[in-house]
Amino acid sequence: MRPLGIVAALSAEARTLGRAARRGAHATLADGSLIAVSGIGFDAATRASHGLADAGAGALVSWGVAGGLDPLLEPGAVLLPTEVISADGSRYPVAPVWRERQLAAIAASCRVAAGPLLCVGRPIDSIEDKMRARRATGAVAVDMESLAVAAVARDRRLPFLAVRAIVDAAGDTLPRAVVAASRGGRLRLATLAAGIVRSPAELVSLIGLARRYRAARASLTAVARAGLAAAPPA
Repeated sequence: MRPLGIVAALSAEARTLGRAARRGAHATLADGSLIAVSGIGFDAATRASHGLADAGAGALVSWGVAGGLDPLLEPGAVLLPTEVISADGSRYPVAPVWRERQLAAIAASCRVAAGPLLCVGRPIDSIEDKMRARRATGAVAVDMESLAVAAVARDRRLPFLAVRAIVDAAGDTLPRAVVAASRGGRLRLATLAAGIVRSPAELVSLIGLARRYRAARASLTAVARAGLAAAPPA
């Protein structure tokens, strides 16, 4: 059986999957799954997805955190989206049988939500913009990488699944320092620190975001412990 290929934007997200042995551009988990830490954004996730497919992955998973657009989604909720959509209306469904298997594996231990996942090119950082995105697309959450993974999976004729945990809820505003530090595909701590120095009031928001991020990582860890379900044949 060919291994799963898992794309995570950040190392902190990848670590929720457990210990991994480094193998060149990707790492290998104890169950044989391949994982690539792509960096933030569409282009980075595209490169990582192709790399995993080239390394022999038989299915692709987009793994990590997302921002909530549906007011009912609280930080720490796990989203198994039914499809990934772009701002221009392109739609990429997940493998439905695989999604049902994953739902059955984690429903007893996690708060699981469904619905479309919107993928964008920059963070949606204000409550007003989140509301507009929700009305325009019907999406329940938003991230910056899943569309790329879904597109590569379609191109390479591989099953696709997304697993995302909510960090910021629909009623939360992202600190400007975090948005600035995330530009360029990596989370730059020096830029983040400089932003806090310039706007000390953002420290309170940052502490709140860190608490929500811990809740999201705990949920991803719970999913990983329950196990990723086997993908259906391509």
